[in-house]
Amino acid sequence: MKINKSLLHEKALQLGFDQIGIVKAQKLDKESKQLEEWLNKNYHGEMHYMERYFDLRTDPTLLLPGCKSVIVLSMNYDQPTQESKPNKPKISKYAFGKDYHKVIKKQCKKLIAYLKVLYGDIQIRAFVDSGPIMERIWAEKAGIGWNGKNTLNINPKKGSYYFLSCILTDLEFEYSQSIRDHCGTCKRCIDACPTGAIHQDGYLLDASKCISYLTIELRNAIPEEFRPKMENWIFGCDICQEVCPWNRFSVPSKVEDFKPNQDLLDLTLSEWLEISDETWNKLSFESPIKRAGKGNFQRNIRFIS
Repeated sequence: MKINKSLLHEKALQLGFDQIGIVKAQKLDKESKQLEEWLNKNYHGEMHYMERYFDLRTDPTLLLPGCKSVIVLSMNYDQPTQESKPNKPKISKYAFGKDYHKVIKKQCKKLIAYLKVLYGDIQIRAFVDSGPIMERIWAEKAGIGWNGKNTLNINPKKGSYYFLSCILTDLEFEYSQSIRDHCGTCKRCIDACPTGAIHQDGYLLDASKCISYLTIELRNAIPEEFRPKMENWIFGCDICQEVCPWNRFSVPSKVEDFKPNQDLLDLTLSEWLEISDETWNKLSFESPIKRAGKGNFQRNIRFIS
């Protein structure tokens, strides 16, 4: 008999998650072909990890033997927009606070412990943007939202400023229903993207042109063609979310660990270029910006200066 998800839903909300959806674990045949085409077009740029573990990425039953369900969770990270100044660099909202990987993984472990108390010796494993699993595909199937023209998962009542995590388990729940696409004829994200990373028809991203990729994932020099298009972004980019009409329903996160680190956000371009290793280590400690490294972070700043 399939388990009612009400207890799990209640516990997830207590732990700071905003949404929960559960879907049957199965191989992603259609999405496998789409991923293969995307990789063949080199839209992943230098993100070679996307090429690895292809079978695992498209079949959760290979990640967890006996897997029957994919539990998808969302956690809001939205924050009030920072005051814009001519010489102030821009950092994506997701990096305003502490590293979401650690924050969410901690809460996932608590949720797993709760499920083990309820159901005993179960097979279960959590992923927080840390393994070969297609979170946005599962989020769409589980009814968290639909994957919009900017390729981000969007909920009609919450917008898109939220993190996704997946828990695989051999438990079998009552499953959620997907929701329909609400993008309609809107093309604001497509028109607003300064680098043309989003396909003209939407739903397809050339990540190698995305400002988030250029400032975080790219380890080589940023191509000169993007110099006039960066719009002061030095780590990530929120443009396609800022212009999305559905984000008028987004509200600031209540998660304390995601609250802005003003010491990080108040620095000017020149101050970033002059910081010592000691200051960098302090600012990047438990922060997503650590992923870029001081060298690439300052490379980004010099590129837009």
